[in-house]
Amino acid sequence: MLTLAIDCSARFCSVALHKGEGDRIIAEASPDIGRGHAEQLPSVLQTVLDAAGVTLSEVARVGVTIGPGSFAGIRVGVAFARGLALANSIPAVGVGSLEAIAVPATLAKAAPVMAALDARRDRVWALIAGADGEIITPGAEWTPVEAAAEARRTGAWLIGSGAALLAAEDESLAERVIGDVAAPAIADVARLASHLDPGANPPEPRYLRDADAKPQTGFALPHEVV
Repeated sequence: MLTLAIDCSARFCSVALHKGEGDRIIAEASPDIGRGHAEQLPSVLQTVLDAAGVTLSEVARVGVTIGPGSFAGIRVGVAFARGLALANSIPAVGVGSLEAIAVPATLAKAAPVMAALDARRDRVWALIAGADGEIITPGAEWTPVEAAAEARRTGAWLIGSGAALLAAEDESLAERVIGDVAAPAIADVARLASHLDPGANPPEPRYLRDADAKPQTGFALPHEVV
């Protein structure tokens, strides 16, 4: 089975193809584009398909990161994945950004790992996976102080762009930082997407924070009474 994975949750525009037989990534690309995912995702996808020597008709499922992360990027990735799935009559599955960072790291360490992403405004998005890869602390938005306390309580290693913020709150955590990635590796997203149940993991955005842009209700005009 071929699984196509997409991640637009951060500054990268990432696509990978995973082959179930042999658990292999047969092609991938993760250009650092900053913004403009909607414009560049189709060409990145085609680059990966060409490198793998396959067509979309051979893809059996689509996986996409659902956040937390960039509001705009997540919307682009999810909409694109849904469109591909609908057009090709294949299932689409949502993969949490934090899970895709924490689970591979915890399996490699055989110990709990907290994935923490810098959410700005003195906040982090964080999640902890146990030594067996199961989620023991679900993803949430915390202050660095709160997340550091949870990391201490669980004895978790730290990975992600927010790990340094936690270490700054508690020097004892500095030696437990194992990486500062801003987004999951697309290969890890693809591997997770290849075996997740689409019914239990729909491709729906998971932001963990309300959008900054809100309707300007103060300027709404009253309805005319007839």
